[in-house]
Amino acid sequence: MPELNKANRQVCDVDIRVLKTKAPFLKFDTANTTTAGLSGDSVYAMAKGSRRIAFANPLEGTMTIEAQVYPFKFFALLSDGVVESSAVYADSKTITAVAGGSLALGVTNGTIQTGSVFVYPAGQFGDEAALIAGTYSDGTFTATNSAAIVANNSYEVGYIVSRTSGVKKITFNNNKLPKDYFITMKTVDKDEDGTLTPFVMTAYKASVQRNFELSFSSEGDPASVTLTFDLMEDKDGNIFDMVEISEDAMGVSLAALRLAIGGTSPDIKINGANGAVSATVKDSSDATYAKISVTVSGDNDTLIIKAADDAVAGNYKVILTDSTSGTAQTAEIAVVLYAAG
Repeated sequence: MPELNKANRQVCDVDIRVLKTKAPFLKFDTANTTTAGLSGDSVYAMAKGSRRIAFANPLEGTMTIEAQVYPFKFFALLSDGVVESSAVYADSKTITAVAGGSLALGVTNGTIQTGSVFVYPAGQFGDEAALIAGTYSDGTFTATNSAAIVANNSYEVGYIVSRTSGVKKITFNNNKLPKDYFITMKTVDKDEDGTLTPFVMTAYKASVQRNFELSFSSEGDPASVTLTFDLMEDKDGNIFDMVEISEDAMGVSLAALRLAIGGTSPDIKINGANGAVSATVKDSSDATYAKISVTVSGDNDTLIIKAADDAVAGNYKVILTDSTSGTAQTAEIAVVLYAAG
């Protein structure tokens, strides 16, 4: 049978693993655009001005992920992959004086750094000529000249706060270098008969380029971030694979199952994606039948079918659905239910 032509209009889901350990780092399924490409130019031995013999240079390649919706951990790929739980940043607030001569800052979500408190009359924040001299200690700013702070008047206070809870931080410096990653991109192709076929791309060793730009605007499209990975050769010489999964992802070798009322089936092996398999039982009228239960176990590669003691003998079907790769593929198991003995 001739192979059908296929087309694609489905952005990839991205599975990013730490190369050294293969531990999952980030499962990313909100990208708008994903790309993968290789290039390999050649040099030539010339004869009388014409190319006669070609010598291929090593392959070079990149993968990109462009997204407008992303988790904070997405940016950790550009650093050492660590999301820290402490942070230091500038903050400010407007405070109304309860009494003359001092202000209670009332900062409860961190510690104000010594020497970082600056107080101004309301509306004059940052005006050096309006700066109110004083000292800060234990949550209270005390003016050097008590007359500078008047009860019931408002003042703008700026300070540097340190927090060790309720924050996430990613640090960028020349000592925190990105890890290498094993990246799998999954999409689905559609052929001329309308059949969807999973298509997988694997980068064996991907190193992120530490180039990125954040742009925030009150107009136009939401902010977009693009990460670019260089495709490297791993220790076994692998660079990049493209895989088409032509088999039914929910293939089941069992054509029919005889199951006694109140009984449990032996393990039934399937080929389903981890975390994506669900099952529904239908009777002969195509209505859901709750007296037969199906449990998906292991890495979603094993089914156990169980009939309740009050189930009714008859013919049923178990419909398995695998929602991997942005689509749903199904398979059916015929079940014949009978009374034991």
